[in-house]
Amino acid sequence: MREVAEDVVRPRFCMLGADDIAEKSPGEIVTCVDHEAEIRLQDRLAGLGLGARIVGEEAASRDPRLLDDLDRGLVWLIDPLDGTANFAAGRRPFGMMVALVADGTVQEGWLLDPLSGRLCHARRGQGATCDRLPVRAAGTGLFPPRATLGTQFLSAGRRARVLEGARALAVVPIPRCAAESYARLVLGEDDIALYQRILPWDHAAGVLFLEEAGGRATHWDGSPFRIGSPGVGVLAAASPALWDIAAAALLTPATGLARMENAVL
Repeated sequence: MREVAEDVVRPRFCMLGADDIAEKSPGEIVTCVDHEAEIRLQDRLAGLGLGARIVGEEAASRDPRLLDDLDRGLVWLIDPLDGTANFAAGRRPFGMMVALVADGTVQEGWLLDPLSGRLCHARRGQGATCDRLPVRAAGTGLFPPRATLGTQFLSAGRRARVLEGARALAVVPIPRCAAESYARLVLGEDDIALYQRILPWDHAAGVLFLEEAGGRATHWDGSPFRIGSPGVGVLAAASPALWDIAAAALLTPATGLARMENAVL
């Protein structure tokens, strides 16, 4: 990941031309860096010889069949450039994420900030580290808790109800980068994060990092996060106590989040 960041990502930051950016779906862009970084990461991961399938975000956008049976066998998940819109606009944050999944359970995950070089890592059952030093999530210590709410994909009515429920929280702008969002939860910058979209490469490494650091992340119905789960959304917090506060504010009949169906996403 560090090699690809140094060779592919960092040199193109604030250096993209119009031809380097395209729209891969309405409102969602992709850059030449996404594609090149993913190819380089695929090659290096394949060279590790684990015999795992490799599923990258950009490959899956071209062939959604790659998402079939992600909860079976050994799978590498790659997000080659998380926060692409930020990167394309020449602003931070953005990141790179890789996770190793076995039968739907994330076993190991890495989140790299290509600019600072900060590397967050977790291995199931063995804790979490940041730049090789053990870390434990403790929250900001502020009250009301700081919360980032990814409501941009909700309908206007449901978004309004969620924001009404969030009046018990100190809502701050989302970083528009899951790699940064999960790092902030563990490193004491944010307390709570709500996500609607749960593309597997966006959350696999981050959820494991948060949980191994002592935080809690679940689907909106309270079920454990798992690759291939039918669960909707993710509510994440720096501690179980903060998760309870967030759930009391956000996962209520008034907001309707806990009973949303997959078809809504």
